[in-house]
Amino acid sequence: MDPTIDIAIEHTHVRFADGLTLECGTHLPSLTLAYRTYGRLNEARSNAILVCHALTGDQYVAERHPLTGKPGWWELVVGPGRPIDTERFFVICSNVLGGCMGSTGPRSVRDDAAGDGSALWGIDFPPITIGDMVRAQKKLVDYLGIRRLFAVVGGSMGGMQVLQWAASYPDAVFAAVPIAAAAHHSAQNIAFHEVGRQAIFADPDWQGGRYWQSGRVPARGLAVARMAAHITYLSEKALTRKFGRRQRPGEAAAGSGFPFFGDIFEVESYLRHQGSTFVKRFDANSYLTITRAMDYFDLAADYNGDLAAAFRHSQTRFCLVSFSSDWLFPTAESRAIAQALNRAGANVSFVEIKTDKGHDAFLLDEPDFHRTLAGFLAGCREHAGLL
Repeated sequence: MDPTIDIAIEHTHVRFADGLTLECGTHLPSLTLAYRTYGRLNEARSNAILVCHALTGDQYVAERHPLTGKPGWWELVVGPGRPIDTERFFVICSNVLGGCMGSTGPRSVRDDAAGDGSALWGIDFPPITIGDMVRAQKKLVDYLGIRRLFAVVGGSMGGMQVLQWAASYPDAVFAAVPIAAAAHHSAQNIAFHEVGRQAIFADPDWQGGRYWQSGRVPARGLAVARMAAHITYLSEKALTRKFGRRQRPGEAAAGSGFPFFGDIFEVESYLRHQGSTFVKRFDANSYLTITRAMDYFDLAADYNGDLAAAFRHSQTRFCLVSFSSDWLFPTAESRAIAQALNRAGANVSFVEIKTDKGHDAFLLDEPDFHRTLAGFLAGCREHAGLL
């Protein structure tokens, strides 16, 4: 593997000199958020949609990625004539706080560094929460001069951010679309994250989290973490349909960085590819930081265990979407949120999309989901008086 991440890319960004005080009590002296926008903001500044990315996503929603050269991660959804139509909406997406694509995070230079660019936060980056990510995004939205977002949309960890937005800033969110998400991380999901973190810690190149000081990257551990997580994004039917028990010659795995014994199964080759490509664009300390933020997310805990209280008196219009074969964030999680919203008297619709594609269905070509999202946004647009 070639585990290099090019941090010399100049991402579009804004720096907030007043920084951000985190929920853990640590104050970041300055805050940088890298972001991208698509479409045009109308004169009334009322057509902005904030897209919140998932764990391993970033701000490059609808354009070629500067590191991988691959299409944007949600080009099926965001773009001209797409469900989030950039001919109608002004779309914003920022790399989350703690990320590694230009926003303040473990790969950022510490504010108290000597100025030679060598002193990164690394393992010393303070713990963050989904709430911290959202408050950082709010600063960006304010910076762009937008008082109220037409919608906040996101899947998986992005859906957690959507829920936090609706709870923390109800007057700033007209519509909210949490997709394949939950109001808290389950014990099973925390367990999978811990397996990934332990794989990183076990890598000899981990170096106590200061791998960057010697030019190392815990590539093997990070790749295994990605492989384990990626299994949870798919369904058993999807894996069987794509790979079954088909095999390929073992020499096809040469150069992957993983040992092999004779022929390998195609699903093994697929997972190894997912792992080896991931380490070229993601930082291990960011992975640890963000997975921990997801694990600690529990929206009801901030309201004495009553999830409905988080949305009481909210005027936001909600559309919750789940996928029938998603076992990472199963439909029951979305249904529980819908029930809490109903108890709070909120305007809520809930749709379960029948599919065998698993959790990743929201990123894939799923026509029923696309029609649902487009229809909901069209209804909200009409209700809001947007032409």
